[in-house]
Amino acid sequence: MDLTPRKDYFGSFDPSRVPSPCFVVDEAALRDNLAVLADVQERSGAKVLAALKAFSMFSTGHIVAEYLSGTCASGLHEARLGFEEYGGREQGKEVHVFSAGYKEEELREILGFAHHVIFNSFSQWKRYRALCLEAQQQRPELRFGLRINPEHSEGTTALYDPCAPCSRLGIIRSQFENEDLAGISGLHFHTLCEQDFAPLARTIAAVEEKFGDLIPQMEWINFGGGHHITRGDYQVDALVEAVKDFAGRHDVQVYLEPGEAISLFAGVLVGEVIDLTWNGVDQAILDVSATCHMPDVLEMPYRPDITGAARPGELPHTYKLGGQSCLAGDSIGEYSFAEPLQVGDRLVFEEMAYYTMVKTNTFNGIPLPSIALWNSETDALQVVKEFGYDDFKGRLS
Repeated sequence: MDLTPRKDYFGSFDPSRVPSPCFVVDEAALRDNLAVLADVQERSGAKVLAALKAFSMFSTGHIVAEYLSGTCASGLHEARLGFEEYGGREQGKEVHVFSAGYKEEELREILGFAHHVIFNSFSQWKRYRALCLEAQQQRPELRFGLRINPEHSEGTTALYDPCAPCSRLGIIRSQFENEDLAGISGLHFHTLCEQDFAPLARTIAAVEEKFGDLIPQMEWINFGGGHHITRGDYQVDALVEAVKDFAGRHDVQVYLEPGEAISLFAGVLVGEVIDLTWNGVDQAILDVSATCHMPDVLEMPYRPDITGAARPGELPHTYKLGGQSCLAGDSIGEYSFAEPLQVGDRLVFEEMAYYTMVKTNTFNGIPLPSIALWNSETDALQVVKEFGYDDFKGRLS
């Protein structure tokens, strides 16, 4: 896996220019990614959607809308964001929605503006079919689909494997027996997580083997997300040919909905050292918290890179880094540095645009990081959002 950026986007960025903590997204890097995805869209004929579950910095929504066909969402609020901020209302960009389960009041609102609504079970589809078809009479562009589970796992982390045994996501082939597909125009599948083309090729084969008899009844097939298309070693030409081949053989519109690929290499999280302690090892307390600001560090788990730092012992000064929260396990990991850390030092955590700001929380009342948009080509910087006490209080009652 080649996670080397195409350019040294943040090499000239001065972290003292933003408040701490702060997410910083580079507009130039974002546009570079979007250009790759737009090229795939143009050459393959697929429609590429931005998966808002990974990256929902809506101040960049107008930029995304310049390149892609729309957005995909995991529920009402993301769908509204796509409609309102990513060209859904003004430019007619498509809004696709999938949820493991819809409440009726949520679905009624979704049916007022979405283009594709995808159901996770036959029970939900049958419960709401009359409501959906009535809405379609008012909005003929509405389309309805089912998420299928090809029972084909490609992920290496169980937490992110939607095709694991007994998964709640998607309908397995045996559940289609004797079901009426009237009103359904497409199928959606998702098996990937941060992967290249080969796992998708195997997934397509599994889908055709299990669901091939149903595809001729469909207008569209959604290949889901998890495609690391903007990674340096991704086999873009192979993806383009596979999409063209599938769409041609089955006479369907193919959709792709990358999430991480939108903002890969495009964002960092700036934090500050606020205390230095010792208990068996040197420790540094930061205003960045794993549990509040980078929960995947604990959930996956993984170790984020820090610019200029190395693994323990590789450089002269090693510290265990942790956040301000009372959670004993609020630990980011051990890192070594060329020089001793000092209170007030700024640290830059890399690859912090996707699945970070969408997951932040205010546990312990710890402030949310600010959000800034920077441009590595022009050096223009705008702090687009800062959070305070009211953001913490407003989530409670």
